[in-house]
This record gives sequence, C-alpha cells and structure tokens, in this order.
Amino acid sequence: QFQLVESGGGLVQAGGSLRLSCAASGYTLNFYHIGWFRQAPGKEREGVACISSRDGSTYYADSVKGRFTISRDNAGNTVYLQMDSLKPEDTAVYYCAAEGSWVTPVLATCGPADFGAWGQGTQVTVSS
Repeated sequence: QFQLVESGGGLVQAGGSLRLSCAASGYTLNFYHIGWFRQAPGKEREGVACISSRDGSTYYADSVKGRFTISRDNAGNTVYLQMDSLKPEDTAVYYCAAEGSWVTPVLATCGPADFGAWGQGTQVTVSS
C-alpha cells in the first residue's frame, strides 16, 4: 500500500534549520510529483514547495523563496524539504503529498487539489 511518511519535524529557534523527509516504503518517488504543504492552526493548508516528476522543475511559495529547498535523493526514494532561516510564522504541521505522473503528466500548479496521496504530517515549531 502506498503510504507517505514524513519525518524531521521538531522545535527550533528562529534563524535555525530543519530538514524534512518524505518517503513511501517500497516505492520510488521518481514517478510522482511531490509537494510539501503546511497548515497552521486556524489557517488553510497552503503549498510550500513542489517538484515535478517530469522535469524536476520546482515551485516555491513567495513566503519561503530563498529559504526553503525541495529536492530528491539520487535513488529517488526520498524527497527533502530543507528549511533554513526559519521564522516563527513557519510554525505549522507540514505535509508531504504525491500525485502520479501517469495521472497528471504535467504539474501545472502547487495546490492541495493537485495531489491525491497525503502523509500524516509532522509538526514544525519555530520559537522566537
């Protein structure tokens, strides 16, 4: 069964870094578009960063550009979200999501509706 699992969340001081990981046991993620999303209390889920399966192109929300980096490992088993210069407003539950490239050949946008499979989320808390 295809199940996404996030890891790497935690508590960090403002200005610090965390690296989140997303993997699906027994599956390579190379054939999936992958997105990282976050949801803070009382707010809607928002797209943070996405990476296309087709050509590796990436998308970043304006609020994280220059601070966050989405990438795949060489084996294609794990997708990372490197988060640097973290701010208190980055505090949220972070979710990994996947969409098969055979279902959606071109990832046109990076929104929650574009992805069909979701992980359970990992908490990121940035203290001031």
